[in-house]
Amino acid sequence: MQYALWTRRARIAAYPRPNFTDVGGWQAAVFFFSCAYSPFYAIVNLLPVATERLHINNEIRAQELRVIGAEGENLGVLSLKDALAAALHVGLDLIEISPSAVPPVAKIADYGKFEYERSKKEKVAKSKVKISETKEVQIKVGTGDNDMLLKAKKAAEWLAEGHRVRAELFLKGRYKGMDEAFLKDRLEKFLLRIPYAYKIAEPIAKSPKGFAGVIERDVVAQSRKAQSSHATEPRKVEDDHAA
Repeated sequence: MQYALWTRRARIAAYPRPNFTDVGGWQAAVFFFSCAYSPFYAIVNLLPVATERLHINNEIRAQELRVIGAEGENLGVLSLKDALAAALHVGLDLIEISPSAVPPVAKIADYGKFEYERSKKEKVAKSKVKISETKEVQIKVGTGDNDMLLKAKKAAEWLAEGHRVRAELFLKGRYKGMDEAFLKDRLEKFLLRIPYAYKIAEPIAKSPKGFAGVIERDVVAQSRKAQSSHATEPRKVEDDHAA
């Protein structure tokens, strides 16, 4: 049903607007406007649409095309007229899938089905792309060990997801006058609690609110860490059985 609706819309758009002043123009007008303003358009707009619309049928301007048949066979280089005739012969559309090629490449297929499958592939590809962000975790001089551990675990989760982590030691009041070496050491000790391999993206330095540094995951070091942990597990099991 979706394919049929989509194909209908595409074919209406692909053919020129009728000249309503010609003989029989009123009949063309009735057909055109019944298609253009029917409830079907409201349904089609809900269907997935690929980012870049392809030219089909009479929208194609290239006079020669390398044509791929409906079964994937190579029909060679054909004139636009012959390519349209070949598509019409099998009741399908001529879709210009690679307009920048020389000559452009076109495929004979059902446009609705082709566009639906193309949009699904684009959607899957986009879902696999993970956007990296810089997450922030903040501690204070008086933050307790339990809170430190919770924040370190959260930072590890962000690193595992591919995000950067900006760790900040927030200072206020009298803490701003404390020794810088002590404050940096405090933040470095927090970073050492993070149970995930990382590397320094931005070293610890003064920030508007205190001291801050940025870390990012170290994939190689983390994989080695995981392998070493797996290697020690069998020995631990053997020791338990021996005991």
